[in-house]
Amino acid sequence: MSSQISSLLSLVLIATCMSTLVSKTTAASPSGGILYPRESESREVKSLDGVWNFRVSKSDPLAGFRERWYHKDLKVTGDVIPMPVPSSYNDVSLEKDVRDHVGIVWYDRTFYVPDTWRHQGYHVWLRFGSVHYAAQVWINGHLVMGHEIGHLPFQHDITSVLRFGGKNRVTVAVDNTLLQTTVPQGTLRDLNTDRGVKQIQAYTFDFFNYAGIHRSVHLYTTPTVYIDDITINTDVGEDGTTGIIHYNITFSGSIASPSSGGDAVQCVVDLLDHLGNYVVRKNRDFVNRGLSGTIEVPNAHLWWPYLMHEEPGYLYTLQARLTGSQYSDDDIYRHPVGIRKLFWNSTSFLINNKPIYIRGFGRHEDSDIRGKGLDLPLVTKDYELLKWVGSNAYRTSHYPYAEEIMDFADQQGIMIINECPAVDIENFSETLLQKHKDSLEELIKRDKNRPSTIMWSVANEPRSHQPGADQYFKSITKFARYLDSTRPLTAAINYNVNIEKAAQYLDIIGFNRYNAWYVMPGHTEIIRIRVEEEAEKWFKKHNKPVYMSEYGADTMAGLHLYPSYVWSEEYQIEMLSEHFKAFDNLRKKRFFIGEMIWNFADFKTAETTTRVGGNKKGIFTRSRQPKAAAHHVRRRYWLLSKELDNSSLPEDTLPYTAKVSHNEL
Repeated sequence: MSSQISSLLSLVLIATCMSTLVSKTTAASPSGGILYPRESESREVKSLDGVWNFRVSKSDPLAGFRERWYHKDLKVTGDVIPMPVPSSYNDVSLEKDVRDHVGIVWYDRTFYVPDTWRHQGYHVWLRFGSVHYAAQVWINGHLVMGHEIGHLPFQHDITSVLRFGGKNRVTVAVDNTLLQTTVPQGTLRDLNTDRGVKQIQAYTFDFFNYAGIHRSVHLYTTPTVYIDDITINTDVGEDGTTGIIHYNITFSGSIASPSSGGDAVQCVVDLLDHLGNYVVRKNRDFVNRGLSGTIEVPNAHLWWPYLMHEEPGYLYTLQARLTGSQYSDDDIYRHPVGIRKLFWNSTSFLINNKPIYIRGFGRHEDSDIRGKGLDLPLVTKDYELLKWVGSNAYRTSHYPYAEEIMDFADQQGIMIINECPAVDIENFSETLLQKHKDSLEELIKRDKNRPSTIMWSVANEPRSHQPGADQYFKSITKFARYLDSTRPLTAAINYNVNIEKAAQYLDIIGFNRYNAWYVMPGHTEIIRIRVEEEAEKWFKKHNKPVYMSEYGADTMAGLHLYPSYVWSEEYQIEMLSEHFKAFDNLRKKRFFIGEMIWNFADFKTAETTTRVGGNKKGIFTRSRQPKAAAHHVRRRYWLLSKELDNSSLPEDTLPYTAKVSHNEL
């Protein structure tokens, strides 16, 4: 296969799998809501998680479309293997060709829908938490929706194609191909092998391009007239104790206004505390498609980050009940609410009028075998480790994380720098700009109500020195502020302050720098002066708060070398300590607001000679066991919390060694 034909085929694959995703009416409407499926008195939720059938046609990538595999059970079309959902498919199979597959794979499973759902007049929705990178979905052979951009949810009303009281089949085609117009970007290359020309995927970002149905799949029901979306913004009154909740609730379905002979539909909005007790109740009639309102909560429990308050992560519940329509049952939806106020200026970033100092990490959704698949035991463990180490924040590097992961952050008071999947942007085309905006719109729509999200990160390490970057980021940040002006915008920048063009449009600047690792490896004596000088340059040029969004060194667990040497546990501690010295000097200058280690835990990358089984910069191993640096970081983060937030140190931060006696004779 010639390179020209191979490249053409890759474009055909992308077009075949993606074109309907953005052009057909079956695609989920960008104007609709994407509320998480929650059970209530009016809504039923059915999980389709489990073991699905999986098939890949290695020699004929378009066979599934040409032979219409979606019209029959996948196992009838050829050999299938069992594939757990959610998970990445790459590391489940024992075949290298499956792990490294580029292009389309197929999933299917059968399910039943209760006949009562039809009799009750429900809308039935199918919702995917994330499929990477692009997907088309069929129900009983009918194309119902498509989606491009992984890491984000999509859904569609499938009521009209279901067999109520009988067996149904869902079929999904998944394409992991990355091009220069996808978010993130990649390229396809031809590789001459002894079996002919093979197409391989190349990308510049430093994590493995896991693929598959990564997050949960749900069926859920809504009444004929239902709550479509809820937007919540919070504030704190000037007295510092009154919580203010601004809400906007939109409805959908067959609604007739009283003026046209219909009935008045009422929405009752209640606020409940964390024990389920009623705090406030509001009634409103409406004749259109929604309502807005404000709730004031005297002596409110504010949402505080971990260790900044004795009761972090306090959540109320906003309960919306849509009632009174003669055409529909009531609809009830309950949404968590954290009351907090953000404020930022040129030198500071505050929550509830208290300065924020970020003690955190960059992270990845990554685990052995499951890849980027949702792994609730691992998620739970990660949050326990975050709290153990004294961290109060992390960045969702370099894409949106699962909604269940974000729920933990809301509940436990972990601040999130919420990053869209625009990692290592290599060009600034109009097509890419629109895809980038689409990813931001979907992310902000999904997470707009989360108290844990304190910043939106619009990019990681873009080639922001290139021509075109200026207007590109001017457009991106303007669009992001149009979607949400209540949170500051940031990005993780790695180009020199004198030549890059994105930071001028941000509210808070993050910079990535690997002194004594990629820059002068082994020379930790350069760290303090270089970090201090660079942070001050960013502030001097842009007059905005600054934090260090990445720094670190790869470390092989169990490798001990003294004097310290690169890759050893001793070197990781020494490298961290030199950064800590710089940060403590910078903390005296009001503009510096945080430090974020790269990385929380080791993770898998593409195969290269510079990665020994993956990126090893974690202070925890991939299996979440601590390296020596984890204890070192823990002591610092807890001491900072004691100094800044007056928290109490855990007894085991400084384990007992000896009691020194003085001989006074």
